[in-house]
Amino acid sequence: MLLAVVSDIAAQGRRVRGASRVEWEHHAGGDSTMHITSLPVYVFNRKADLRRYQKMIRAVKKVYPLAVEASRRMENLDTKLDSLGRRKDRRQYTRELEKALKEELSPVLLRMTRFEGRILLKLIDRETDHTAFMIIKEFRSGFTAGFWQLVAKIFGNDLKLSYDPDGDDAVLEQIVLYYKAGLL
Repeated sequence: MLLAVVSDIAAQGRRVRGASRVEWEHHAGGDSTMHITSLPVYVFNRKADLRRYQKMIRAVKKVYPLAVEASRRMENLDTKLDSLGRRKDRRQYTRELEKALKEELSPVLLRMTRFEGRILLKLIDRETDHTAFMIIKEFRSGFTAGFWQLVAKIFGNDLKLSYDPDGDDAVLEQIVLYYKAGLL
C-alpha cells in the first residue's frame, strides 16, 4: 500500500517526503521499477543527543533567514559602495547603514541565546564566505572589528568562527539542507 501511495506522488512529479531522489527504471516488457534514495536517518542512543539535535534545529529555523538576509544585504552594499566615489562618502554611507541596522536588528539579536548567536555566526560565514570578523574589518576597520571581537569573547562567542560543512559542522549542514528543502 505504501509503495502505491509513493508511486502516485512520484508520478505526479511532486517531492516524496523523506526521499532525496526518486527515479523510474523502465524495462523492455513495459514494466517499470521505482528507485527511492532515502535521506539519512539519525538514531540517537541518548536523549541528551536528541535534545541537542532538536535545539540545533530550532536555532537554524530562527537564525537562517537572518543569515540569508545578511548575505543579500552584503551584496547590495558591495554594489552601492562601488558606485560611491570618494572614501569619505563610503564611510558615511556605511555608518548610516550600521545605525539603521542596529535599530532594526537589535530587538531580534537581544532575544537570542549564545548558542543561537554561534549558529548565526557560522551560517553568516556559510552564506557570505566571510567570517563576521572579516566583514566588520572590511566595512569598518580593524580596530572596530577587534573591539567587537573582544565584546563577543566576553559574552562567550567568537566573531572568527568559520563554517566547516565536512568537519565539525556536518550535522549543521544537514539541518540547513533539510530546512532549505522544506523538510523541517
